[in-house]
Amino acid sequence: MKEFANTALLSAQAQLTHASAWKIWEIAIWLVALAAIFVLPGKSLILAEIAILALFAISLDLILGYAGIVSLGHTAFFGLGAYAAGLFSIHVATEPVLGLLAAGVAAGLFGFVSSFLVLRGSDLTRLMTTFGVAMLLAEAANQAAWLTGGADGLNGVTIAPVLGLFEFDLWGRTAYIYALVVLIVLTYIARRIVHSPFGLSLRAIKRNSQRAEMLGVAPNRRIVAIYTISAAYAGIAGALLAQINSFVSPDVLAFHRSADVLLVLVIGGAGYLYGGLIGAVIFTLLRDWLSVITPQYWMFWIGLILIIIVLLGRDRMTRWQTLLPTLLRKAQAGKADGGKR
Repeated sequence: MKEFANTALLSAQAQLTHASAWKIWEIAIWLVALAAIFVLPGKSLILAEIAILALFAISLDLILGYAGIVSLGHTAFFGLGAYAAGLFSIHVATEPVLGLLAAGVAAGLFGFVSSFLVLRGSDLTRLMTTFGVAMLLAEAANQAAWLTGGADGLNGVTIAPVLGLFEFDLWGRTAYIYALVVLIVLTYIARRIVHSPFGLSLRAIKRNSQRAEMLGVAPNRRIVAIYTISAAYAGIAGALLAQINSFVSPDVLAFHRSADVLLVLVIGGAGYLYGGLIGAVIFTLLRDWLSVITPQYWMFWIGLILIIIVLLGRDRMTRWQTLLPTLLRKAQAGKADGGKR
């Protein structure tokens, strides 16, 4: 029995090691993102926007794709992080890295407090609870004009050069590099989390929380932990937006941001982190392209694309990726059979 347990443990460790190893396609994605600094210098602002949206999507993917927690109010943490970074720069210090850390801590603390609300009820209850939290926070920001500026937004946000060396420019080059570095670092940390025993326990809770509890996993503790981490990630994404724009408006707490990030995960796929990055690229480019072609109806085309994804299914849409390898294997098998004859 002991030998069987040791064998199972070694097998699980080997699977985790294999899963956490960097894949070629992952490295290619980051190389393309870095190359965009030089290849697309005139698109730095939209690239920075994509990086922020990707980080926001990754934050939601941590709870949706791995823990199975559906949220319609993730914008609460995004907006709180934006306001925290703005207020930090006005009243404490203008260093952007310190502002990011402050925003992450503020959003993480709020996520920890609100996480106990999502422990109760079903998915529908969680949807409405998270939505209600976001609405309450948006109304509080609107009413507390003495602190947030109310409907006029938070003015006077001043951001110093990053680490005292790299000043934000009008073309957004520094903004994109800054957002990309933050995205890379936090994605690396997220990979370590989801490919750890903690990440495996989250998947077990998502599949069957009662069975996971019978195996000795404490679902509530892990849900609180990942919800807090997710909130901190979303807060840092909001802080990036506030620092790059040097302005914070109530729009950072608007419902459409929660809807947009859900659309991003639907397009890119949930449960493997890079769905947020791929979905952010596709969604942003589609939105900008369609809004130029049909300014009044671009949301119609986005909705049509989502319907097609749902009807066809992601497996069918990605089947083309296996077409060439399958043909090559068949050709090699045919040559081998011909040689034997």
